[in-house]
Amino acid sequence: MATVILVRHARSTANTAGVLAGRTPGVELDGTGREQAARTGVRLGAVPLVAVVSSPLERCRQTAQAVLDHQDADLATRLEDDLTECDYGDWQGGTLADLAKQDLWSVVQRQPSAAVFPGGESLVAMHARAVGAIRRIDAAVEAEHGPAAVWAAVTHGDLLKAVLADALGLHLDLFQRLHADPASASIVRYTPSQPHVLAVNTQAGDLSWLRARPDEPQVGGGAGPAASAPAS
Repeated sequence: MATVILVRHARSTANTAGVLAGRTPGVELDGTGREQAARTGVRLGAVPLVAVVSSPLERCRQTAQAVLDHQDADLATRLEDDLTECDYGDWQGGTLADLAKQDLWSVVQRQPSAAVFPGGESLVAMHARAVGAIRRIDAAVEAEHGPAAVWAAVTHGDLLKAVLADALGLHLDLFQRLHADPASASIVRYTPSQPHVLAVNTQAGDLSWLRARPDEPQVGGGAGPAASAPAS
């Protein structure tokens, strides 16, 4: 199947304030976040994307636009409700310092499969929603553009970690061991047999190797994207 570059939105005003924004409208990128998004856009500009799909929240849409600004193709951001932030319910708008004092915090960190946010959704539901959306969109991208296609999904940290955990074959209870910095890029290639995780939480490095689909992995791992032909 196709390859997806999973991008976490760049730093927002809520990130700076230490507030759990959740689905609060009007939370945008701060100055540093706009710079981060621009750098990520330049980096992804090395790869001709066939689609850019984003959470409908402002901070993701702004990051997605920075990616589109460096694409040659005439693309528009596709908004996907299933990539929106977790519904944190009563936790939304709280400071992380205060939320960390609640009993539920340790459940979220240590056994997220048991975590249900009061007035919101469970992390199990969020996981199913995010993974289902990425796999569904990836299959549609491949059907339209072929297995060499590369697309970008701009979403939120917890959703991104849930998708990576699924791709790595990790139980949801282990997803907090993964990390996704603002404006970071992680890369997953879906194949008929299983997903292949090509990068996690990267903020630098040339991505032009994604222009051409590498051969399917060989026994022993293959030569890798930077390999050159042997001298004759």
